[in-house]
Amino acid sequence: MNKIIAEAPGRVCLFGDHQDYLELPVIASAIDRFITIEAVENGNDFFDIYMPDLDQKRKISLSDNSEKIERGDFLRVALKVLKKRGVLPARGYEVVITSDIPINAGLSSSSALTVAWIKFIIAAFSDQSFSPKEIALLAYETEVIEQGSSGGKMDQFTIALGNTIFLDTKTDAVESFNGIELNLIVGVSGLSKDTFGTLSHLKGNAWKAIRQVMEKESHFDIAQCKVEDLSEKMMRVSEPLKPYFYAAVHNYDITKRALQAFNDKKINPKLIGSLMNEHHHILSSYLKITPPLMEKMITAVNEAGALGSKIVGSGGGGCIVAITTGQNNESIIEAIMATGAADAFSVKITGGPTIKTIAS
Repeated sequence: MNKIIAEAPGRVCLFGDHQDYLELPVIASAIDRFITIEAVENGNDFFDIYMPDLDQKRKISLSDNSEKIERGDFLRVALKVLKKRGVLPARGYEVVITSDIPINAGLSSSSALTVAWIKFIIAAFSDQSFSPKEIALLAYETEVIEQGSSGGKMDQFTIALGNTIFLDTKTDAVESFNGIELNLIVGVSGLSKDTFGTLSHLKGNAWKAIRQVMEKESHFDIAQCKVEDLSEKMMRVSEPLKPYFYAAVHNYDITKRALQAFNDKKINPKLIGSLMNEHHHILSSYLKITPPLMEKMITAVNEAGALGSKIVGSGGGGCIVAITTGQNNESIIEAIMATGAADAFSVKITGGPTIKTIAS
């Protein structure tokens, strides 16, 4: 029987953390850490799934009615979403899922799993052709819409399209920067994080602040707000919500300046690093999503010669990413580990998901 292998990368957000749920743009890169699904027909009427990294086994029946799906069960939700598109599982598979993406660490292992699973199901059961953007939207529907989550589209689009992208999360317009090479190091704190809770809290407060401005200015659009307008607009925001509004405007401005940097004929890593430092300052000082250990990691990489660094993802735990010259990677990794972090490693920007069938 043929074997199907689906693989999807993790991702790092370079600019725009906590912006996509405000329909503001992001810049993110797919990285060479992967979820891999290997599947072989089993002659049964169910998927027999083994995840050796988690020492977990489960079965999903082909006749699964997708009712009462537990939150976070993206495999079953994806089957439900794909069935709406006429992709109907007709035979069972033995499925092994492995990963070298740290779990619950801000590198989007869940979206990588979702994208890889969707690619596998389509390859196994459909003759339809789905573009990378359509795969991204299917994954977004699976993870966010069907789950009632507070997340945005950054993870799904970055992983499904690969490389480095600028994503307008309001229109889904994408500008791809293929062939860009940055020397990146990821530091894993080992601190668990409450992704759903953190996103819900920060998204809720940001939108409350925006709506307070809209109550006074009915045509106000956060996407049109500039840093020079901030003092005036902040007068319309209640004191507890000011940090969230300030962060939204400044992070948007940083992302726009980063886009200009990526559009330069020659990428300036030092400039990219400086903008990452600005972004981290806003995330840390205003949204306050960086625990002490992760601030220690940030300080350590910068003192070791990183060009810039920031927390990645929802915050409260997870990872940092640093941009380096490439010559000082080893010393920066050592500096991260000396803080008590769980892991540190260099990553390269990579392409999107892959699918291949191996004839037995």
